[in-house]
Amino acid sequence: MKPTQTSISSRMQALFFLNGLGLFVVGILFGWAWFFHLLQEIVLWPLPVQVDVQIPGDSRAYRMGHMEAITQGLLLMAMAFGGQFMRLSKKEFNWLFWTALITTWLFTLPAMANTFFATRGLAFGGGPFKASLANDIIYLFGWPPVMSVHIFFALAVLGVWRYLQQTDDH
Repeated sequence: MKPTQTSISSRMQALFFLNGLGLFVVGILFGWAWFFHLLQEIVLWPLPVQVDVQIPGDSRAYRMGHMEAITQGLLLMAMAFGGQFMRLSKKEFNWLFWTALITTWLFTLPAMANTFFATRGLAFGGGPFKASLANDIIYLFGWPPVMSVHIFFALAVLGVWRYLQQTDDH
């Protein structure tokens, strides 16, 4: 028996959008850390606050973490609105949702962690980069999103394909 194809629920759309906003908020906070890293002080004119700080990291790593949060947040927001053009079973929509969250959050947070540990997390043992325990842990956190991104996009394409098959508009 073939599972019934359905539209995305409004609750799932809201949860996609909420998680997208969450990634934006994380990206904004990370952007503030980057800003203060560049200035080497916390200063918010016209407030009379000026605190010297040495926040670790380099601009490449900050840019990567900041842009990951923005890009992945936009992807989740797009899924919130683009989901209406998909036809999947309830089980497939659940897989779509959870693989999307695994993909977006676990591509973003480890990229941010790389900033503070001076790692890249691209290869176990460091590869061409510095080897460290932090690098290896970040690398291992990269495996769930590497796997889930393929399931996520396969389901998204399948859902849109089914939607197009059911529409009469030419």
